[in-house]
Amino acid sequence: MTPVRSMVLVLCASFLGSIGAGFLKAGAARLHDGLKYLFLNFKLALGVFFFVASSVLYVMGIKQGELSVLYPLVSLSYIWALVWSRIFFQEKFTSRKFAGLCLILLGIVFVGLGSR
Repeated sequence: MTPVRSMVLVLCASFLGSIGAGFLKAGAARLHDGLKYLFLNFKLALGVFFFVASSVLYVMGIKQGELSVLYPLVSLSYIWALVWSRIFFQEKFTSRKFAGLCLILLGIVFVGLGSR
């Protein structure tokens, strides 16, 4: 497997993981009656599905790639989660969140440069 393919798989895993987090949040909103509806909650089930799919892609990606380069790409899921939280849950996009986003991106760049 080429390093580029490994990176694409890990990036896809990070994207799917962030979608899973969004579905878990949406499903958690329906748990106000307690945990008795936990297993009947379609959104929670979708969240778990996306996390499992994300894990499968992640394992496939790191199988032959460099973990020290690929693992920081997982942190892109935080950026996607920030986007989903704004779009689907109307959460505010503050200057601190923007600063955190910039630091995540900067960290990924530094780790990527460190592998050369």
